[in-house]
Amino acid sequence: MEDIINIGIVAHADAGKTTLTERLLFEAGELHTLGSVDSRNTQTDWLDIERQRGISVKASSSRLFWKKCQINLIDTPGHVDFAGEVQRSLSMLDAAILVISAAEGIQGQTEVLWEALDKLDVPTLIFINKIDRLGAEPKELINELSMRFSHNLAVMESWEDAQSRSCRVFYLESKQGTLNECLTELAVENDAKAQEYFLNDSPIPEDILLRALRESIAVRRAFPVYLGAAALSVGIRELLDGIMLLPRAKRQSDSPLSGLVYKVEHDKSMGKAAHVRLFSGAISNREPVPVRGKEKVEKVTQIRRVLGQRTVDMGQLTAGDIGVLYGLSDIRIGDVIGEMALSREVAIAAPLLKSQVFSKKPEQLTDLVAALRELTEEDPLLDMEWEPEERELYIKITGMIQLEVIGTFLRDRFGLEAEFASPSVIYKETPSKPGVGIENYTWPKPCWACIEFNIEPMERGSGFEFQSAVGDRVILSRYQAHIAQTLPEALKQGLYGWEVTDLKITLTGGSHHLIHTHPLDFFTATPMALMNGLENTGSTLLEPMVTMRFMVQEQHAGSLIHDIVAMRGSFDSPVIHKDRLTMEARVPVATSMDYPVTFGSLTGGKGVISSRFSGYEPCPLELGKTTKRRGLDPRDRAKWILHSRNAL
Repeated sequence: MEDIINIGIVAHADAGKTTLTERLLFEAGELHTLGSVDSRNTQTDWLDIERQRGISVKASSSRLFWKKCQINLIDTPGHVDFAGEVQRSLSMLDAAILVISAAEGIQGQTEVLWEALDKLDVPTLIFINKIDRLGAEPKELINELSMRFSHNLAVMESWEDAQSRSCRVFYLESKQGTLNECLTELAVENDAKAQEYFLNDSPIPEDILLRALRESIAVRRAFPVYLGAAALSVGIRELLDGIMLLPRAKRQSDSPLSGLVYKVEHDKSMGKAAHVRLFSGAISNREPVPVRGKEKVEKVTQIRRVLGQRTVDMGQLTAGDIGVLYGLSDIRIGDVIGEMALSREVAIAAPLLKSQVFSKKPEQLTDLVAALRELTEEDPLLDMEWEPEERELYIKITGMIQLEVIGTFLRDRFGLEAEFASPSVIYKETPSKPGVGIENYTWPKPCWACIEFNIEPMERGSGFEFQSAVGDRVILSRYQAHIAQTLPEALKQGLYGWEVTDLKITLTGGSHHLIHTHPLDFFTATPMALMNGLENTGSTLLEPMVTMRFMVQEQHAGSLIHDIVAMRGSFDSPVIHKDRLTMEARVPVATSMDYPVTFGSLTGGKGVISSRFSGYEPCPLELGKTTKRRGLDPRDRAKWILHSRNAL
């Protein structure tokens, strides 16, 4: 059974991920003709919108073989608007290649990706790309990586002629006789034989150094660093050799079935396509596939491997590999196949804007709803809201480019013309103080659902937590399950119409009736009790914030600081190096959405700006207070929840 490594290529926008993927495939012999982003013929960017704009909007799979190892590559989007694709892909990786442009350096999205890989314990190789570009300073970038990311960088190569098309890279051992001090330290710390050589003042053999390096990489105690220029094919073969240092997938085909659905697509001829990483067990064509939490067990009609735009039949999906299952009509992103899937999840994408969608042809509104529902299955962060009574349709987005892409999908894929309202910022609410929420839903009979909640605010970014402090005799467990099931939906609208977050709700009392309680009563009473509690606690309005990083000429410092203050932002002390000023600021999304254009004018296009979402903070009430489409009457809210659940 051959070795498999599932690797995600991740980076900030324009770092060269797609070009790197193309060069790796070509060097390994998987491609006979080399494509390029500029020529719009790469293996992984095959959607029309990707080739037209020269950016990746979907994560794309490809495969190559190197030194008898199968390497599954996942080329992910770099633009923050499509970070949801990256977020869903991270859950199935054995390792990652973090690509950083030597010219642009560490960007806001680079930091977000590093933090996510760290939280998920994903072994990571760093590839410094574009060393041929003007402004590329590999040594300075490596020093910055060491200071900001990790001191345990294992720099595997040296370089010559940076900032030139004649740039070259060399293995360090070919010039110095050993790898570097970092490898020696790793070996001495982790290997008994290496310690013997070290104590005897003897050179440590290279095989011991590499073994120690592999073991350290697997547990994120070391991060190999390679350099190159993908567009010139510099450093590609060396990078392929470096991938061999990364940990392999475990091939547990004889163990119980365990897999994770990390992506869903829709094929016009074959139906829903579920992209699955299988951790253990095996799945064959025509076999029933159990999905955790679903009573209905469906059979797989076909198993295929996706290679860019092409698909090839696999027949069987085995442990450690990835493939696409067809025939599972009820499958969703995040579904667990079998009973024991590896659970790894981290949020790096946050939709901060909301837009209303209109059909240019009113008679096609129903088709538009169905199309957006399908797109939401593929990208749950869209979180489509359809209100049939008002005939209003809303989606959540992370940026304006995403909105343009959705419009293109609707036109090219579904034949629908849509218009979008100017996006508005998504605010949130949180309880201002502890309080109690009560609802005695006993009229008109027959009905009976009494609930008492204790509501407490929690620290920023903690989300929502629910627990029950009552027994089955007070409220039957099945009714308590109804309460727990309804609360996340009820929390989508608070006192001012925004989602309620950062709170803990404890069920402290209530009652059911053996005769009068209807199965839907607790679904109805839950949002009423919640709204009563929020009226007692009060709501603090929260607005989304971003951390922006600026690199400008020192002469622009005064204007930049003035702009930050005007955006209601705060900033850290600037750092000046070689007449270049670097500064970080924390500013509201509402005031900074259009600032990149202003910044470009300020610096004459010579400044560098990057941003990343940094959480929610309290804001003045008048900024986000709104009259919602659905009234704030708790009973109306309850009816809407029931309607959305198809319960009525």
